[in-house]
Amino acid sequence: MNDSKEWYVAKGSESIGPFSLGELERGFASGEYDRDSLVFKQGMSGWTAAAQVAELSSLVSGTTAGAPPLPPPASGRHAHEVDYEIIGEEMQFVEVELDPGEGAVAEAGAMMYMTSGIQMNTIFGDGSGQGGGGLMDQLLGAGKRVLTGESLFITEFVNGGGGKQNVAFASPYPGKIIAVDLSKRGGKLIAQKDAFLCAAKGVAISIAFQKKIGVALFGGEGFIMQSLEGDGLAFLHAGGTIVERELSAGETLRVDTGCLVALDPTVTYDIQFVGGVKSAIFGGEGFFFATLTGPGTVWLQSLPFSRLAGRIWQAAPQTGGGGKGEGSVLDHLGGIGQMFQR
Repeated sequence: MNDSKEWYVAKGSESIGPFSLGELERGFASGEYDRDSLVFKQGMSGWTAAAQVAELSSLVSGTTAGAPPLPPPASGRHAHEVDYEIIGEEMQFVEVELDPGEGAVAEAGAMMYMTSGIQMNTIFGDGSGQGGGGLMDQLLGAGKRVLTGESLFITEFVNGGGGKQNVAFASPYPGKIIAVDLSKRGGKLIAQKDAFLCAAKGVAISIAFQKKIGVALFGGEGFIMQSLEGDGLAFLHAGGTIVERELSAGETLRVDTGCLVALDPTVTYDIQFVGGVKSAIFGGEGFFFATLTGPGTVWLQSLPFSRLAGRIWQAAPQTGGGGKGEGSVLDHLGGIGQMFQR
């Protein structure tokens, strides 16, 4: 029997341990722990009833169930039920509060800070932690993430200590963070692939194919967007200000393709040509815009990161867009003016 001390047991609101398998066996034999006792060790996705851990099945057989422990998740949810606070105005971050055993998932590089009781694990797949996690299920979840341009892996943050613990996630560029409760949106939300910041553990992050060829070719976000599925909280970030618009059945809203952040699955998303050739070439708004038709809710951003990056690139001295005599007549003459400035 493995005697390394790597097991923890939840007792009330506290985590006790570490214990070896031998020590756990004595605890089960004495009735101190039972098959419903929550246990945890490094590498597990979260606190789990002892009877559901294959490694402990021989120890808990025949034990009687005591009072049910405080589980994550609660209230009949599959996803963990976390508390949070969004902090800041223009450069926001979200601080997530986790009870013992609760967890959150995030894209790599999103974490800002975490308290000492948080355990960080790397998960292969979509981060949902549902269904037992067979190899094929994990490969399928990981493959879906690769198609959206994300990593094969996602990072999980679990409260493996006693009492409440905190972990914070920061937006990568100026803008806003919003919290969306997927249980109030039918369990699914479609988002642009860069909008996802973090979520309660149990939310799956995968792909959402756009069925219309116009969206695939000219939609700005491409053929694939992200699908957030589950019944927990998901946090999205976007550039500038985020506005939420509720569309009634048949109501249509036309927006710049880059300004779309997220939409309910009930909203129809299509692409339209702007109109005349002169407007397309000289209007400065591009050749296509998105048409969103209700019913459902859409979220829009006032400053897409691509637009911000484009303006910075245009103004960079390395591209000839900045530096000498900004605002002068020669600047506005483009290449001819730059010849006289050299």
